[in-house]
Amino acid sequence: MSTFALVVRNGTLVTPTNTYRADIGVNDERIAAIAAPGELQADAAADVLDATARYVLPGVIDGHVHFREPGLEYKEDFGTGSRAAVMGGVTTVLDMPNTLPTTSTAELVEQKRQLAEAKSYCDFGLLGLLAQDSVEHLRPMAEAGVVGFKCFLGRSTGDIGPPDDGRLLEGMSIIAALGVRCAFHAENDQIMQRRIQKLQVAGRKDPLAHLEARPILAEVESIQRVGLFAAHTGTKVHILHLSSGPGLATIVECRKRGVDMTCETTPHHCFLTAEDMQKLGPILRINPPVREPGHGPVLLAGLASGGVTAIATDHSPHLREEKLRADIWQAVSGFSGVETSLRLFLTYGVHAGCLSLQQLVRATSDGPARAWGLYPRKGALQVGSDADLTVVDLELEDTIEEARLHGKNNLTPFEGHRTRGAAVATIVRGHVVMRDGELVGLPRGRMIARCV
Repeated sequence: MSTFALVVRNGTLVTPTNTYRADIGVNDERIAAIAAPGELQADAAADVLDATARYVLPGVIDGHVHFREPGLEYKEDFGTGSRAAVMGGVTTVLDMPNTLPTTSTAELVEQKRQLAEAKSYCDFGLLGLLAQDSVEHLRPMAEAGVVGFKCFLGRSTGDIGPPDDGRLLEGMSIIAALGVRCAFHAENDQIMQRRIQKLQVAGRKDPLAHLEARPILAEVESIQRVGLFAAHTGTKVHILHLSSGPGLATIVECRKRGVDMTCETTPHHCFLTAEDMQKLGPILRINPPVREPGHGPVLLAGLASGGVTAIATDHSPHLREEKLRADIWQAVSGFSGVETSLRLFLTYGVHAGCLSLQQLVRATSDGPARAWGLYPRKGALQVGSDADLTVVDLELEDTIEEARLHGKNNLTPFEGHRTRGAAVATIVRGHVVMRDGELVGLPRGRMIARCV
């Protein structure tokens, strides 16, 4: 008789390269066995989850969230943000450094770890900040356990200015020597600030002014600069929230020159456009903005081909009164997304025929785990990997409604969208934390370290 703590039975397992029926046995928070259906006999003490007619994915990793703690807990905190994550099938998140204070020293990394481990339902990694005044702190932050770093090349929420090119080059050299990856908010700040100034002088306050202020050129130039510096320093780099076809083409060119450049795109950049911005206004304000029609299909094709290596959400909630302003310049950028992303990509990606389930897994689990040095502990269905599992019902239909989401502030531009397919169970290191739409587990989330 087995001594498995958990057995997931009769599911169809999905990896980036294979789909097959199997049972999974879990012990000591790791996958202990993968066997043909019926071969793993659980004893009376084991938890058994029946996944008949459902698909078992490696736990979904959202590599870009803002859980707002410390300093901005009125918007979100690790308890509410991680609750939304596991309700949406996400088992691991990477939290961004633009909190109050910013995650820019080893002491602040440790502070955030303690705050998060006290209340998180999912595992998490932390990114440290590369900014003008944080270069001397990069190595201590790596020693404190960050999985990588983030640099703002253009101002966004938190108003963190970009480092000058000299400091950027210095910082990237240090990060290269540390062997970790640096993520970039790739928007040229000088282009944007000049355009914002001109549009405001002209009296523009409409939603489309935000799009005009942050053109595709600002994204392309920043990616080119990151690629140039990365080629010189040998830094592994990552482009956050890729929004355009030309941006993806620029990444492809950087890779041809030998640059290790991964990237992510989001549900809103894949499935919403400037036409939605005109209708939704400040609700859809985000940095970088959604683009005119035509870019979403290119990004989806990039996910299918592997050119876009990850799906992330840029989950960034705010109060309604911070968002719903008539003047677009007064509306803050960002909205919730960690709970709804998988549903949207199952609906508009898999069921629409744009992505296979295997391609989806590559972008939601395998890709982010490999980019951030977490593979194969995370992002894999292998014996010895953490037992992070996302169980999906491909036929479950529902409607996205702000009132039924589980974060602290759930305003979403996808309000009212009908979805087909959703997570019905979320398992974090062998602990079932969500089952059939109910939160059933305890906040056992832990900070994760790089495997390599």
